[in-house]
Amino acid sequence: MDRNRWLVLPLILALAVGLGYAVLSLPERTDGLQKMVADKMEVSGVSNPVTAVLLNFRGYDTLLEMVVLLLALLGVWSLGGAALHREAAPGPVLDTLARLLVPVLILVAAYLLWVGAHAPGGAFQAGSVLGAAGVLLLLVGWRLRPGLTAWPLRLILVAGPGAFVIMAIFTLLIERQLLEYPPAQAGALILLLETAATLSIGVTLAALFLGERPQDKGSK
Repeated sequence: MDRNRWLVLPLILALAVGLGYAVLSLPERTDGLQKMVADKMEVSGVSNPVTAVLLNFRGYDTLLEMVVLLLALLGVWSLGGAALHREAAPGPVLDTLARLLVPVLILVAAYLLWVGAHAPGGAFQAGSVLGAAGVLLLLVGWRLRPGLTAWPLRLILVAGPGAFVIMAIFTLLIERQLLEYPPAQAGALILLLETAATLSIGVTLAALFLGERPQDKGSK
């Protein structure tokens, strides 16, 4: 075992040297793809360049990120077993805090989703806030009602990646490139994708916090 560790050490050092060289060799100033993005903003469907890149020009990157997040959850679920913590009564402070904050977090998530078309925000930011609301609910002992832990939960989890895959097939069928939307409908299609992605991201993050696969134990 010790010998194998020594064999891996040169590979790690070579990787570190290569990454260091790549970072140090970067030019001090470069325009990158800013001009190209700016020139295509009119057909992107949004006015925020970050959203245009993540949901239009390089939408396949966001698709892969959604798939990786889903695979992480499936990996956690594949470990099986029950959670190692014991559920306890949340107490009046945490319970009151959850009742006050969860509605606010949901509204903030909806705002970030909507504003992402023209200002900082978008699906991942909104999904993270929605996931925080889910974590807070889990901390106070809330669980899904019986019957919602089977296909309804799985449907929400795959809604984000599934929407991207369906959209990719749709854009290819209308003789466009992968995830290249018609300019007239680009804004509406991006909002549709981000809505599905927000729900999937939020539920996935909350499920990762829970750790175990949800069981039909009722809800609070």
